[in-house]
Amino acid sequence: MIVSSYQNVSNPAGSGQTGNRMRFPTVTAANLQREQKTLPQAFEGEFNIVFIPFQQWHQRLVDGWVPLARKLERQHPNVRYYELPTIQRLNRLSRVFINEGMRAGIPDNTARERTITLYLDKAAFRRALDLPSESTIYILVVDRAGHVWWRASGEYTPEKGEALAQALDNLLSGGI
Repeated sequence: MIVSSYQNVSNPAGSGQTGNRMRFPTVTAANLQREQKTLPQAFEGEFNIVFIPFQQWHQRLVDGWVPLARKLERQHPNVRYYELPTIQRLNRLSRVFINEGMRAGIPDNTARERTITLYLDKAAFRRALDLPSESTIYILVVDRAGHVWWRASGEYTPEKGEALAQALDNLLSGGI
């Protein structure tokens, strides 16, 4: 389990850093509304809670965090959350099959807009963000420039939720 405050998120050498701040890599993908998005620039919030699952069963872990993410969005108009299911590169037919299956299972338009499936070189993506494995989910706070300000991994706990809320409060109040 990784839980760190926003002050301690730094980038390993050679993986796209700006100063000492880890950067979210630029990726282009479609959301479940079939709209192309280039991240991190397309993130709508000043600060964005980003859930990164690697396995289908990880959805239950993401679902445990979503009530807090929705609450934080209501409290802070400059915060948005996104789900980025991360899958190895696949051919177009396979991508359509997976995306349409997810789309059918998610009737809510807002959830579809904020679910952006990444089909990419997972190992390179994980290295860029220093994500050690695919055995759990990762939760990041990322700004539109791609700076990673906070991170955690695994299932929701009240302690992790409080740490996320506190990090956002500090970031939004300028207490960086």
